[in-house]
Amino acid sequence: MEEIKKDSEILAEIYRNAQLGLTSIADILPEIDDLPIKEEILREHEEYERICSEAASIARKYDLELKEPNPMKKAMMWSAIKMGTAADNSPSNIAQMMIKGTVQGITSLKTSLSESEHVMDEEVKKLLMDLIEIEESFEEKLKSFL
Repeated sequence: MEEIKKDSEILAEIYRNAQLGLTSIADILPEIDDLPIKEEILREHEEYERICSEAASIARKYDLELKEPNPMKKAMMWSAIKMGTAADNSPSNIAQMMIKGTVQGITSLKTSLSESEHVMDEEVKKLLMDLIEIEESFEEKLKSFL
């Protein structure tokens, strides 16, 4: 039998996913010289900030605490980005790196949706589906830089 995730766990996953997006963008932005991809990455940053804000708002309403992503994971992302861009900071390479993270996020979020969508609070479900849709649009837009 599939384990059904609680709304609080899904909300935490949404928040963590968006926070990791913000962290990866903060790490990669200094490495980007190409203006068109930099503008796309900044647009993505705004969307992740909006999602974090909405998740935090829902959490406050239900008196839930959302935790930041694991510092070790953040450090590993930072080093992977620095190593990945050291010899190649081309738009294509930046897009490939961002797509990998985005696809991981989509996979995780869609798994949560399929496991719990029938018992999920509508507000949490709407935010989850919004983030999935946003990340899928990021993936498509980033592919244009390949």
